[in-house]
Amino acid sequence: MKILILCTGNSCRSQMAQVFLQSFDKRLNVASAGTDPSGYVHPKAIQVMKEEGIDLSQNESESVEKYLDTAWDYVITVCGGAKETCPTFSGDVKHQLHIGFDDPAEATGTEDEILNEFRRVRDEIKRDFTLFFNEKIKPEL
Repeated sequence: MKILILCTGNSCRSQMAQVFLQSFDKRLNVASAGTDPSGYVHPKAIQVMKEEGIDLSQNESESVEKYLDTAWDYVITVCGGAKETCPTFSGDVKHQLHIGFDDPAEATGTEDEILNEFRRVRDEIKRDFTLFFNEKIKPEL
């Protein structure tokens, strides 16, 4: 099963969703991309995922352009910007969904407050993608 997680910058939310979903079942082919990729994975996203035992340090921020000709079982947007600017895929897309989250990269405050925002969003992504996996993906595997 092929799943694309789409965000604007592909630096935080889509990266976290990708690795969580991939960790649920190794048979899944999960990619993430951005409509306007930042060119890097946010250091705080790497830090809070490390707390979960997941290493994002080798991931790259990629453009959705790379994936437009590919067939997907699911294309899932995780931010409003990507939902609004989601491009047209020339490859077959069976299901398009939106599972939205706040952007932790926009958090302000002390270092601890910002890290806690990254943790909150990480935990919401894990919760919502676990539910998505159990309800939609697992029955199809």
